[in-house]
Amino acid sequence: MKILITGVCGFVGSTLARSLEKAGQGFEIWGLDNFLREGSRLNLQPLLAQGVKVLEGDIRRPADLAKIPKVDWVIDCAAEPSVLAGTGTGMESFDLLDHNLIGTIQMLEFCKRHGAGFILMSTSRVYSIPPLASLPVQSAKGAYWPTSFLPIIGLTEHGIAEQFPTTPPTSLYGTSKRCSELLALEYADAFGFPAWINRCGVLAGQGQFGKADQGIFSFWIRSWRKQKPLQYIGFDGKGSQVRDCLHPLDLMPVLIAQLKGVKPKDPGDGLDLRICNFGGGAANHCSLRQLSDWCEKKFGPREVGSDPRPRPFDLPWIVLDSRRAEKAWGWQVTRSLCGILDEIAAS
Repeated sequence: MKILITGVCGFVGSTLARSLEKAGQGFEIWGLDNFLREGSRLNLQPLLAQGVKVLEGDIRRPADLAKIPKVDWVIDCAAEPSVLAGTGTGMESFDLLDHNLIGTIQMLEFCKRHGAGFILMSTSRVYSIPPLASLPVQSAKGAYWPTSFLPIIGLTEHGIAEQFPTTPPTSLYGTSKRCSELLALEYADAFGFPAWINRCGVLAGQGQFGKADQGIFSFWIRSWRKQKPLQYIGFDGKGSQVRDCLHPLDLMPVLIAQLKGVKPKDPGDGLDLRICNFGGGAANHCSLRQLSDWCEKKFGPREVGSDPRPRPFDLPWIVLDSRRAEKAWGWQVTRSLCGILDEIAAS
Protein backbone atom coordinates (compact mmCIF):
# COMPACT_ATOMS: atom_id res chain seq x y z
CA MET A 1 0.00 0.00 0.00
CA LYS A 2 1.42 3.39 -1.05
CA ILE A 3 0.77 6.32 1.26
CA LEU A 4 1.54 9.96 0.53
CA ILE A 5 2.09 12.28 3.52
CA THR A 6 1.99 15.99 2.73
CA GLY A 7 4.04 18.29 4.94
CA VAL A 8 6.21 15.23 5.56
CA CYS A 9 9.16 17.20 6.96
CA GLY A 10 7.09 19.00 9.55
CA PHE A 11 6.78 17.70 13.10
CA VAL A 12 3.54 15.74 12.69
CA GLY A 13 4.23 14.58 9.13
CA SER A 14 7.75 13.32 9.88
CA THR A 15 6.68 11.63 13.12
CA LEU A 16 3.86 9.75 11.39
CA ALA A 17 6.01 8.90 8.35
CA ARG A 18 8.74 7.31 10.45
CA SER A 19 6.26 5.36 12.52
CA LEU A 20 4.25 4.11 9.53
CA GLU A 21 7.46 3.08 7.76
CA LYS A 22 8.43 1.01 10.81
CA ALA A 23 4.93 -0.39 11.39
CA GLY A 24 5.54 -3.62 9.48
CA GLN A 25 2.20 -3.31 7.70
CA GLY A 26 3.53 -3.32 4.15
CA PHE A 27 3.26 0.47 3.78
CA GLU A 28 5.37 2.29 1.21
CA ILE A 29 5.66 5.88 2.42
CA TRP A 30 6.01 8.82 0.06
CA GLY A 31 6.28 12.40 1.28
CA LEU A 32 5.89 15.86 -0.18
CA ASP A 33 7.19 19.07 1.37
CA ASN A 34 7.92 22.59 0.13
CA PHE A 35 10.46 23.25 2.94
CA LEU A 36 9.09 26.74 3.58
CA ARG A 37 9.08 26.22 7.34
CA GLU A 38 12.33 26.99 9.10
CA GLY A 39 14.02 23.81 10.27
CA SER A 40 12.01 21.43 8.10
CA ARG A 41 15.07 20.32 6.10
CA LEU A 42 16.53 18.90 9.31
CA ASN A 43 14.00 16.07 9.01
CA LEU A 44 14.88 15.21 5.40
CA GLN A 45 17.94 12.99 5.81
CA PRO A 46 16.52 10.93 8.72
CA LEU A 47 13.41 10.23 6.64
CA LEU A 48 15.42 9.26 3.57
CA ALA A 49 17.68 7.04 5.69
CA GLN A 50 14.63 5.18 6.96
CA GLY A 51 13.31 4.57 3.46
CA VAL A 52 10.69 7.30 3.14
CA LYS A 53 10.65 8.65 -0.42
CA VAL A 54 10.57 12.45 -0.15
CA LEU A 55 9.81 14.80 -3.04
CA GLU A 56 10.23 18.55 -2.89
CA GLY A 57 7.08 20.27 -4.05
CA ASP A 58 4.06 22.34 -3.12
CA ILE A 59 0.56 20.91 -2.76
CA ARG A 60 -0.84 24.06 -4.39
CA ARG A 61 0.97 23.38 -7.68
CA PRO A 62 -0.51 20.72 -9.98
CA ALA A 63 2.86 20.38 -11.76
CA ASP A 64 4.46 19.30 -8.46
CA LEU A 65 1.67 16.82 -7.77
CA ALA A 66 2.17 15.33 -11.25
CA LYS A 67 5.60 14.06 -10.07
CA ILE A 68 3.96 11.79 -7.51
CA PRO A 69 3.11 8.18 -8.44
CA LYS A 70 -0.32 6.69 -7.95
CA VAL A 71 -0.95 6.15 -4.25
CA ASP A 72 -3.66 4.46 -2.21
CA TRP A 73 -3.97 7.08 0.54
CA VAL A 74 -3.10 10.68 1.29
CA ILE A 75 -2.52 11.86 4.87
CA ASP A 76 -2.71 15.65 4.69
CA CYS A 77 -0.40 17.21 7.29
CA ALA A 78 0.47 20.29 5.21
CA ALA A 79 -0.97 23.48 6.68
CA GLU A 80 -0.17 26.85 8.15
CA PRO A 81 -0.89 26.02 11.82
CA SER A 82 -1.12 29.42 13.53
CA VAL A 83 -4.51 30.68 14.73
CA LEU A 84 -3.17 34.21 14.20
CA ALA A 85 -2.19 33.59 10.57
CA GLY A 86 -3.76 35.97 8.07
CA THR A 87 -4.48 38.67 10.64
CA GLY A 88 -1.48 40.91 10.07
CA THR A 89 1.08 38.83 11.96
CA GLY A 90 3.31 37.99 9.00
CA MET A 91 1.09 36.02 6.65
CA GLU A 92 -1.63 37.69 4.59
CA SER A 93 -5.17 36.34 4.67
CA PHE A 94 -5.08 35.15 1.06
CA ASP A 95 -1.78 33.32 1.65
CA LEU A 96 -3.31 31.49 4.62
CA LEU A 97 -6.31 30.37 2.55
CA ASP A 98 -4.04 29.51 -0.36
CA HIS A 99 -2.00 27.17 1.87
CA ASN A 100 -4.79 25.66 3.95
CA LEU A 101 -7.78 25.61 1.61
CA ILE A 102 -6.56 25.76 -2.00
CA GLY A 103 -3.85 23.27 -1.06
CA THR A 104 -6.49 20.90 0.32
CA ILE A 105 -8.58 21.27 -2.84
CA GLN A 106 -5.57 20.36 -4.98
CA MET A 107 -4.99 17.26 -2.84
CA LEU A 108 -8.64 16.28 -3.14
CA GLU A 109 -8.36 16.61 -6.91
CA PHE A 110 -5.28 14.38 -6.67
CA CYS A 111 -7.30 11.79 -4.72
CA LYS A 112 -10.10 12.04 -7.28
CA ARG A 113 -7.67 11.26 -10.13
CA HIS A 114 -5.98 8.39 -8.29
CA GLY A 115 -8.99 6.98 -6.47
CA ALA A 116 -7.00 7.45 -3.28
CA GLY A 117 -8.40 7.74 0.22
CA PHE A 118 -7.93 10.99 2.14
CA ILE A 119 -7.13 11.60 5.82
CA LEU A 120 -7.22 15.21 6.96
CA MET A 121 -5.31 16.16 10.08
CA SER A 122 -7.67 18.83 11.40
CA THR A 123 -7.82 20.87 14.59
CA SER A 124 -9.76 21.74 17.72
CA ARG A 125 -9.83 25.34 16.44
CA VAL A 126 -12.74 24.55 14.11
CA TYR A 127 -15.02 25.06 17.13
CA SER A 128 -16.84 28.36 17.54
CA ILE A 129 -15.01 31.06 19.49
CA PRO A 130 -17.84 33.12 21.14
CA PRO A 131 -19.31 30.37 23.37
CA LEU A 132 -15.81 29.28 24.44
CA ALA A 133 -14.66 32.87 25.03
CA SER A 134 -17.70 33.56 27.22
CA LEU A 135 -17.45 30.28 29.14
CA PRO A 136 -17.59 30.98 32.89
CA VAL A 137 -14.32 29.79 34.42
CA GLN A 138 -12.49 30.01 37.71
CA SER A 139 -8.81 29.52 38.43
CA ALA A 140 -7.84 26.71 40.77
CA LYS A 141 -4.22 25.63 41.31
CA GLY A 142 -3.17 28.06 38.59
CA ALA A 143 -5.51 26.67 35.91
CA TYR A 144 -8.89 27.70 34.55
CA TRP A 145 -11.75 25.23 34.65
CA PRO A 146 -15.36 25.91 33.63
CA THR A 147 -17.80 26.53 36.46
CA SER A 148 -20.77 25.62 34.26
CA PHE A 149 -21.21 23.52 31.09
CA LEU A 150 -24.91 24.08 30.44
CA PRO A 151 -26.75 24.87 28.26
CA ILE A 152 -24.01 24.64 25.62
CA ILE A 153 -24.46 21.58 23.40
CA GLY A 154 -21.35 19.44 23.11
CA LEU A 155 -19.60 20.75 26.22
CA THR A 156 -19.11 18.69 29.38
CA GLU A 157 -16.53 18.15 32.08
CA HIS A 158 -14.83 15.79 29.57
CA GLY A 159 -14.23 18.67 27.17
CA ILE A 160 -15.44 19.93 23.79
CA ALA A 161 -17.27 17.23 21.83
CA GLU A 162 -18.06 16.95 18.12
CA GLN A 163 -21.59 18.30 18.73
CA PHE A 164 -20.16 21.68 19.74
CA PRO A 165 -20.94 24.49 17.25
CA THR A 166 -18.52 25.17 14.41
CA THR A 167 -20.22 28.40 13.34
CA PRO A 168 -18.02 31.46 12.68
CA PRO A 169 -16.08 33.14 14.04
CA THR A 170 -13.49 30.44 14.52
CA SER A 171 -10.56 32.55 13.17
CA LEU A 172 -9.45 32.52 9.55
CA TYR A 173 -7.25 29.56 10.38
CA GLY A 174 -10.13 27.63 11.98
CA THR A 175 -12.45 28.42 9.10
CA SER A 176 -9.84 27.33 6.54
CA LYS A 177 -9.66 23.94 8.28
CA ARG A 178 -13.43 23.64 8.66
CA CYS A 179 -13.90 24.39 4.96
CA SER A 180 -11.27 21.77 4.20
CA GLU A 181 -13.23 19.26 6.29
CA LEU A 182 -16.46 19.95 4.44
CA LEU A 183 -14.83 19.77 1.03
CA ALA A 184 -13.13 16.50 1.92
CA LEU A 185 -16.49 14.95 2.78
CA GLU A 186 -18.13 16.40 -0.36
CA TYR A 187 -15.37 15.10 -2.64
CA ALA A 188 -15.48 11.69 -0.97
CA ASP A 189 -19.22 11.40 -1.48
CA ALA A 190 -19.16 12.79 -5.02
CA PHE A 191 -16.25 10.73 -6.32
CA GLY A 192 -16.45 7.59 -4.24
CA PHE A 193 -13.24 7.56 -2.21
CA PRO A 194 -12.93 7.20 1.59
CA ALA A 195 -12.19 10.20 3.79
CA TRP A 196 -11.52 10.66 7.50
CA ILE A 197 -11.40 13.90 9.51
CA ASN A 198 -9.20 13.63 12.60
CA ARG A 199 -9.60 16.74 14.78
CA CYS A 200 -6.59 16.99 17.07
CA GLY A 201 -5.81 18.99 20.16
CA VAL A 202 -2.33 20.44 20.69
CA LEU A 203 0.15 17.93 19.24
CA ALA A 204 3.49 17.86 21.01
CA GLY A 205 6.63 15.79 21.34
CA GLN A 206 10.25 15.38 20.33
CA GLY A 207 11.19 16.96 17.01
CA GLN A 208 9.30 20.23 17.24
CA PHE A 209 11.20 23.39 16.37
CA GLY A 210 10.06 25.38 19.40
CA LYS A 211 7.93 27.81 17.41
CA ALA A 212 4.81 29.27 19.00
CA ASP A 213 2.62 28.25 16.06
CA GLN A 214 3.50 24.58 16.67
CA GLY A 215 1.82 24.69 20.05
CA ILE A 216 2.55 26.16 23.42
CA PHE A 217 4.18 23.15 25.10
CA SER A 218 7.33 22.90 22.98
CA PHE A 219 7.63 26.67 22.63
CA TRP A 220 7.43 27.26 26.39
CA ILE A 221 9.85 24.48 27.38
CA ARG A 222 12.48 25.42 24.79
CA SER A 223 12.17 29.13 25.57
CA TRP A 224 12.49 28.49 29.32
CA ARG A 225 15.57 26.33 28.83
CA LYS A 226 17.24 28.86 26.51
CA GLN A 227 16.37 31.83 28.74
CA LYS A 228 14.31 33.49 26.00
CA PRO A 229 11.68 36.05 27.06
CA LEU A 230 8.37 34.57 28.19
CA GLN A 231 5.13 36.32 29.05
CA TYR A 232 1.67 35.43 30.25
CA ILE A 233 -0.64 37.22 27.83
CA GLY A 234 -4.34 37.90 28.28
CA PHE A 235 -7.00 36.94 30.79
CA ASP A 236 -5.61 37.35 34.32
CA GLY A 237 -2.02 37.76 33.12
CA LYS A 238 -1.09 34.83 35.36
CA GLY A 239 -1.05 32.02 32.83
CA SER A 240 -4.25 30.28 33.88
CA GLN A 241 -5.38 29.39 30.32
CA VAL A 242 -5.51 25.64 29.69
CA ARG A 243 -4.78 23.40 26.70
CA ASP A 244 -4.73 19.63 26.34
CA CYS A 245 -1.75 17.79 24.92
CA LEU A 246 -1.47 14.78 22.59
CA HIS A 247 1.53 12.94 21.20
CA PRO A 248 1.10 12.22 17.45
CA LEU A 249 2.21 8.62 17.96
CA ASP A 250 -0.99 8.08 19.93
CA LEU A 251 -2.79 8.51 16.59
CA MET A 252 -1.05 5.49 15.06
CA PRO A 253 -3.60 2.78 15.98
CA VAL A 254 -6.51 4.70 14.47
CA LEU A 255 -4.51 5.78 11.41
CA ILE A 256 -3.56 2.18 10.66
CA ALA A 257 -7.20 1.13 11.10
CA GLN A 258 -8.35 3.88 8.73
CA LEU A 259 -5.69 3.00 6.14
CA LYS A 260 -6.66 -0.67 6.29
CA GLY A 261 -10.34 0.05 5.75
CA VAL A 262 -11.54 -0.92 9.23
CA LYS A 263 -15.08 0.30 9.77
CA PRO A 264 -15.62 2.09 13.10
CA LYS A 265 -18.46 1.25 15.44
CA ASP A 266 -21.39 3.64 15.30
CA PRO A 267 -21.45 5.64 18.58
CA GLY A 268 -25.20 6.11 18.05
CA ASP A 269 -25.15 9.91 18.25
CA GLY A 270 -26.33 10.57 14.70
CA LEU A 271 -23.13 12.38 13.68
CA ASP A 272 -20.98 11.65 10.65
CA LEU A 273 -18.82 8.62 11.47
CA ARG A 274 -15.94 10.14 9.52
CA ILE A 275 -15.32 12.96 12.03
CA CYS A 276 -13.74 12.37 15.43
CA ASN A 277 -11.86 14.34 18.08
CA PHE A 278 -8.45 13.09 19.18
CA GLY A 279 -7.04 15.04 22.10
CA GLY A 280 -5.30 14.70 25.41
CA GLY A 281 -8.58 15.41 27.18
CA ALA A 282 -9.11 15.94 30.87
CA ALA A 283 -6.22 13.57 31.72
CA ASN A 284 -3.58 15.42 29.68
CA HIS A 285 -4.24 19.11 30.17
CA CYS A 286 -2.11 21.89 31.59
CA SER A 287 -2.13 25.65 32.11
CA LEU A 288 0.79 27.93 31.32
CA ARG A 289 1.26 28.52 35.05
CA GLN A 290 1.44 24.78 35.68
CA LEU A 291 3.81 24.38 32.73
CA SER A 292 6.03 27.05 34.27
CA ASP A 293 6.02 25.16 37.57
CA TRP A 294 7.14 22.03 35.70
CA CYS A 295 9.89 23.97 33.89
CA GLU A 296 11.11 25.52 37.15
CA LYS A 297 11.56 22.09 38.70
CA LYS A 298 13.29 20.83 35.58
CA PHE A 299 15.52 23.78 34.67
CA GLY A 300 15.44 26.17 37.61
CA PRO A 301 13.55 29.42 38.31
CA ARG A 302 13.31 32.40 35.98
CA GLU A 303 11.22 35.51 35.46
CA VAL A 304 8.01 35.39 33.41
CA GLY A 305 6.40 38.66 32.37
CA SER A 306 2.70 39.50 32.51
CA ASP A 307 0.47 41.34 30.05
CA PRO A 308 -3.27 41.02 30.81
CA ARG A 309 -4.29 42.65 27.53
CA PRO A 310 -6.32 40.20 25.42
CA ARG A 311 -4.79 38.46 22.41
CA PRO A 312 -6.92 37.80 19.30
CA PHE A 313 -8.66 34.41 19.23
CA ASP A 314 -7.20 33.30 22.56
CA LEU A 315 -9.48 31.21 24.76
CA PRO A 316 -9.32 30.36 28.46
CA TRP A 317 -9.89 26.62 28.12
CA ILE A 318 -9.57 24.20 25.21
CA VAL A 319 -9.84 20.54 26.16
CA LEU A 320 -11.13 17.99 23.65
CA ASP A 321 -13.64 15.30 24.56
CA SER A 322 -12.46 12.18 22.69
CA ARG A 323 -15.05 9.75 24.03
CA ARG A 324 -16.55 9.41 20.54
CA ALA A 325 -13.21 8.13 19.23
CA GLU A 326 -13.10 5.69 22.14
CA LYS A 327 -16.54 4.32 21.21
CA ALA A 328 -15.94 4.28 17.46
CA TRP A 329 -12.33 3.14 17.28
CA GLY A 330 -11.53 1.82 20.75
CA TRP A 331 -9.01 4.66 20.92
CA GLN A 332 -7.38 6.00 24.09
CA VAL A 333 -4.52 8.28 25.05
CA THR A 334 -1.53 6.22 26.15
CA ARG A 335 1.26 8.80 26.53
CA SER A 336 1.05 10.92 29.67
CA LEU A 337 1.46 14.67 29.82
CA CYS A 338 4.61 14.35 31.96
CA GLY A 339 6.07 11.85 29.53
CA ILE A 340 5.50 14.19 26.60
CA LEU A 341 7.02 17.14 28.47
CA ASP A 342 10.07 15.05 29.41
CA GLU A 343 10.46 14.04 25.76
CA ILE A 344 10.39 17.67 24.62
CA ALA A 345 12.89 18.66 27.31
CA ALA A 346 15.29 15.92 26.24
CA SER A 347 15.24 16.91 22.56
